Amino acid sequence: MTTSQDNVKEQEEAEKAKEQLKELVNALHHNGIVALQSQFEDCKVDGQATQHNVYGPMFTFRVTKENGNAYVCGFFLRELLTTFQTRPNPALWMSSFFVDLMKSPESVLLPRPPQNEDEAKALMDGKILPGCFGAIKEEFDPDEIYSGLDIHPEHGPVLEAGFPRYKDGNNVVAMPLHLLLAHFLMNRDPSDLIIDGLYRILEEQEKAESEQPQA
Repeated sequence: MTTSQDNVKEQEEAEKAKEQLKELVNALHHNGIVALQSQFEDCKVDGQATQHNVYGPMFTFRVTKENGNAYVCGFFLRELLTTFQTRPNPALWMSSFFVDLMKSPESVLLPRPPQNEDEAKALMDGKILPGCFGAIKEEFDPDEIYSGLDIHPEHGPVLEAGFPRYKDGNNVVAMPLHLLLAHFLMNRDPSDLIIDGLYRILEEQEKAESEQPQA
């Protein structure tokens, strides 16, 4: 009897969690459209939420100009939630990705996903990794930073970058290649993940140094 009651309770909790997630997705979808519309008043804004088998709910928004050119960009649920909860101007953050896309005189729709492992490898080796390594070298002094590929026991192949001069604390950022690919397929710059992580390391290290007692 107790087992039966437990099963009913677990089922009710699962249904409740499912309904709460649905409400959250709908709210973020609505807030995303409102935010973008406030920045692109002369454009049409629409979007959709989809379920990814690895990353969960994902959002794509489309901004269409009066001339018919359309620009599409994607976002993860967690980053949208964090953005609307913590950023002082979520609309400005979201619109910044579209401003970059709109520099193109033609429509920029989502890239075609690779259809097999060979296509995925060609995309990774031909565009994504060279773009990431190039952005790292452009952003930081090559003598102060290293970058390369490694295998993580849990996440598989990763792009790794760090500051060898720091011996204590966190000095490396590693991003799974599948996450870099996901960003690329959402019309997002994969190198932003690495560069943002590297700047967080610098902030942490500088804070730690400032808190050390003076000799």
